[in-house]
Amino acid sequence: MTPTERGLRFDCEGESLVGVLSLPDGEPAAVGVVIVVGGPQVRVGSHRQFLLLARRLAAAGHAVLRFDVRGMGDATGEFPGFEALGPDLAAAVATLRQQVRAVRRVVLWGLCDAASAALMSSPASAGVAGVDGMVLLNPWARHADTQVRTEVKQYYAKRVLDPVFWRKLLAGRVNVFQATGELAGKLWRLLRSRLAPAAVADADTDTGTPADYRERMARGALGFSGPQLYILSGNDHVCAEFLDYSKDHPRLAGLWQRPGVTRLDLPQADHTFSSAQLRAVVEEATLRWLQALPATGDGR
Repeated sequence: MTPTERGLRFDCEGESLVGVLSLPDGEPAAVGVVIVVGGPQVRVGSHRQFLLLARRLAAAGHAVLRFDVRGMGDATGEFPGFEALGPDLAAAVATLRQQVRAVRRVVLWGLCDAASAALMSSPASAGVAGVDGMVLLNPWARHADTQVRTEVKQYYAKRVLDPVFWRKLLAGRVNVFQATGELAGKLWRLLRSRLAPAAVADADTDTGTPADYRERMARGALGFSGPQLYILSGNDHVCAEFLDYSKDHPRLAGLWQRPGVTRLDLPQADHTFSSAQLRAVVEEATLRWLQALPATGDGR
C-alpha cells in the first residue's frame, strides 16, 4: 500500500503542536502508532529516521502520527523537558484516535529520552490514558552513578583489550599520566557512589511523586499492563546505562521475564541505528511486533 500524508495542528495546554499523519492507502489497521519525540529533536528524526519509519509502517497498513512537542520544531511554547511530556503525548494519542476512527489501540514508539518519556507517561504512572503498547529503544537513564560505571566498563575495559591502544602506548603516543589520572578519578567517583547512602527510591514524601525520574520510568515499566518491545543497541553507552540501572534496581531486574515484555538486542547497533541496514532491522522488528498484537485490548 502507498501511504499518504497530511499535516495537522492540535492543542496542548494552550500551545499549538504540529504533526504529520501518515495513512495507508486503504482501511487503516486497528493498531495505530504515535512516534514520541524527545529533545532536542523534531518530528523528522535523526537521519530522517522517524519520517522513514512512519512511511514504512503506514505502507503496511498502520496509521502513524509523528509530531513536534512544545517548544520544538514548528510547535509553540517552551520545551518542558522529557520528564514533563505527558500532556504532549496525551494530546497526540487523543488526536490520532479522533483523526482515524479505525484505530482502536495506540502504541507509543520512542528512542532515548522519548522512550523514557513514554515510560513516565504510561497509564501505570497516572499519565496518558488510551495507550495499549510501547516500543522503547535505548531508554535514557543517565545518572552520575551509572554514567561513571558505564564509562569504566564500556570504554576503559575495552581499551585494555584493544591491540591498537597498546601499539599507541608502546609508540609513546598515549599520555600515560593523563590517562591514568582520568581513570583514577572515575574509579574514585564510582567508589564514592557505591559508599554513599542509597537515595530514597519510592517517593518524595512532600509531593508523593518519585524523587528520581528513573524511578518513574521503573514504575511505568512494571505497572504497565500492555505489551512492551525493547530494542537495545550493543554499541551505545546510553543503552548500557539503562541496562546497568535495570540490573541493579530491586524490581526492574526481573523486567525481562515479565509476560508481555519482548527484548531485541542488536549487538552492533549504535544509539540511533544510523545505517540503512540497522534502520531497516528496527522497522521490520517494529512491524512484526505490531502485526502480532490483537486488534482489541482483550488479548493483553
